[in-house]
Amino acid sequence: MPGIVGLVTRKPREEAEQELLRMVATMRHEDFYTSGTWIDESQGIYVGWTARQGAFDDGMPLVNERGDVVLVFSGEEFPERRPAAQANVGAARGMESEAAYLLDAAERDPSFPSGLNGRFHGVLIDRRRATVALFNDRYAMHRVYYHDAKDGFYFGAEAKAILAVRPELRTLNPRSLAEFITCSCVLENRTLFNGIEVLPCAAYWQFSHGTVQRKSHYFHPSEWEQQSVLEPEAYYEELRGVFSRNLPRYFNGRQPIGMSLTGGLDTRMIMAWHTPPPQSMPCYTFGGMRRDSQDVRVARHIAEICRQPHEVIRVSDASLADFGQYANRSIHLTDGCVGVNLAPDLFIYQEARKIAPVRMTGNYGGEVLRGVVAFKPVDPLPGVFSPELSAHFAESKLTYTQIRGGHPVSFSVFRQAPWSHFGVVSLEQTQLALRTPYLDNDLVRTVFRAPASSFTTNDFCLRLIGDRSVALRQIPTDRGVGGRPGDPLGALRRQFQQFLFKAEYAYDYGMPQSLARLDHALSPLRLERMFLGTHRAYHFRVWYRDVLANYVRSMLLTPESLARPYLERKTTERLVEGHLKGDRNYTTEIHKLLTLELVQRIFISSTEAATLRR
Repeated sequence: MPGIVGLVTRKPREEAEQELLRMVATMRHEDFYTSGTWIDESQGIYVGWTARQGAFDDGMPLVNERGDVVLVFSGEEFPERRPAAQANVGAARGMESEAAYLLDAAERDPSFPSGLNGRFHGVLIDRRRATVALFNDRYAMHRVYYHDAKDGFYFGAEAKAILAVRPELRTLNPRSLAEFITCSCVLENRTLFNGIEVLPCAAYWQFSHGTVQRKSHYFHPSEWEQQSVLEPEAYYEELRGVFSRNLPRYFNGRQPIGMSLTGGLDTRMIMAWHTPPPQSMPCYTFGGMRRDSQDVRVARHIAEICRQPHEVIRVSDASLADFGQYANRSIHLTDGCVGVNLAPDLFIYQEARKIAPVRMTGNYGGEVLRGVVAFKPVDPLPGVFSPELSAHFAESKLTYTQIRGGHPVSFSVFRQAPWSHFGVVSLEQTQLALRTPYLDNDLVRTVFRAPASSFTTNDFCLRLIGDRSVALRQIPTDRGVGGRPGDPLGALRRQFQQFLFKAEYAYDYGMPQSLARLDHALSPLRLERMFLGTHRAYHFRVWYRDVLANYVRSMLLTPESLARPYLERKTTERLVEGHLKGDRNYTTEIHKLLTLELVQRIFISSTEAATLRR
C-alpha cells in the first residue's frame, strides 16, 4: 500500500540513508507509483514515500518557503472546502500536490492534525522547534507499522519495509498467529511479526535528537462516547443533514471516480443523494463466472434509474489459472493481512483501475449505521495446530471478548475497521484510491448519539434513500430488504432471497460434512450449479477441489510445508486429502493453511522459518 517509510536515528548518515533506500524499494509495487526521500541529518529523520501517480498525496514533500517546516503526507483528506495554499508557501517545493494546503494548516494550527477528516498518516518536521512528529488518522486505517530499536525507530506503511532492514524480526509471534487463526486478523495493534507493532488510533508521536520523546493522542474516543443520546426523530434529522451536507466532499478531487455499486443499501444511499449528470459517472459491480448474481442485477437496475453507465467486472478463468501468482502477490502486498481467498480481489481491483483510479464505495455503512459485526473468534478444527500454539486460542477469545465491551460504535470504527478490515483496504489501495462517506468524522460523531433501536432495523437507511429517491427506495436489495411499502409479495420475495443466500452458503463454505459425502456420491449431477453464483462470486470449496487442486497439493502437502512447527502433520494431510477427494469440506481451514504457508515462504527465510519465539 502506498505510504510513508523511514527511520529516526543517530546512526551515521551513510548507513541510515542506505537503509531508507532499501525500505522505499520494498514499497515500489507498480509502474504507476511515484516515490522519493527527504533527509534531515541534524534531526536524525530519514523519510521516504510511495504514492499512486496523480493521487491526492502525489507531489511530496511539502516544504514552506523558509525551508523550516516539512510535511510528508500519505492518504486523502476531505475538508468542507479545499483551501488554497497561502502566499508565503506558494513558491515552495511540492506545491503541485493536491494536498498542498495541509502545509499551511500544519504551520498555523497547533492542534494539527486533529482537524483533518480522512484516512492518512504523515511526518511533520519542524526545524524551528527541532522536532519531528509521526501521526495517523483517528481510525488508524492508513496503517503505520513500527519497530523501536536501540539504534533507531523504524516505521512504514508496510511491515516488509522494516523486515528488509531488520531481518532479525522475521519470526512469527505465536499469540498473533493464534489470533489470526481464530479471528482472521491480529488484535490490539500487534502484528504477525515479533518486534513490529502498529501505531494506535489518532497517534501523534514526537521525536527529538533521534529518539522518541512523547507518545500522545490528538483525539480520544471518549470525546464522542460521552455525547447524549438523541430521540429517534431528532437523530434521523441530524443524520440526514450530516450525510447530505458532507457527501459532496467525497466526490471532489482531480482524478476520475468510479462508483462500486452493489445491491445493498449503503451504495444506494450514495446514489440517492449524489446526482451527477447522466452518463457521467461510471458504475461497476463485481460478479462471478456462473451467472449474474442478485448483487449484479440490483446494481444494474439502480444504475439504469440513475441514468449512469454500468458494467460487470467478473472473476475470469485467466485469474483462476494464475491463482498462485495472485495469491502470492496478495499476501506479499498486504504483509499477510488478507487470506488467499481474497486473492481474486487483486485481479478485480486491477480491472477497476482501468475504469477510474478512484473507487467510491459504501464500505463501513453497515458497520457504522447498523452495528454489523464483521468478525468473531471461531475455534479451529481440533488436532490441526500444535499444542504450543493451541494454548493461545483461548487467550484470543478472551481478548476479543474484552475489546467487544464498551460502546458498539467504538468497536466498529476503532477496532473492527483498523484490525479486521485493514487487509482488504491495503490490498485495494495498492491499485486504487478507496473512498467512503461512512467514516466521515461528522457522520461517525453523529452516530454515537444514535438510539439503540437504530441499530436493529434498516428503517433509517431506507428512509434516507426514500427522502431523495422514491424509485430507488422501491427496489428490493439483493437480500430482499425494502421494496414497495405494502407490497404483498415483499415478504415472500425476501424469504426466497434469504433461502437462496443460505442455500448457496450451505453448498459452498458452510457445507456440512454429511452433505459433502452425499454431494460427492452425486457428483456426476453437479448439483452445485443450482445454487452457486446466486449471491456470491467466489466458490472456493469447489475451486479447491477441482481447478485449484494441484495448487493446494503443491502448497500444503510437501515435506517442507508439513514440517511447519505450528502444524500437526497427520491431521493436516488427512484434512487436505479429504477435501481434494471431494467427500469432506475443509474450505475455511485450507484458506488459513494456504495463507500461513505463504506468509512463511514470503516473509520468514528458510533458515529462520522453523522458529516460533516462545
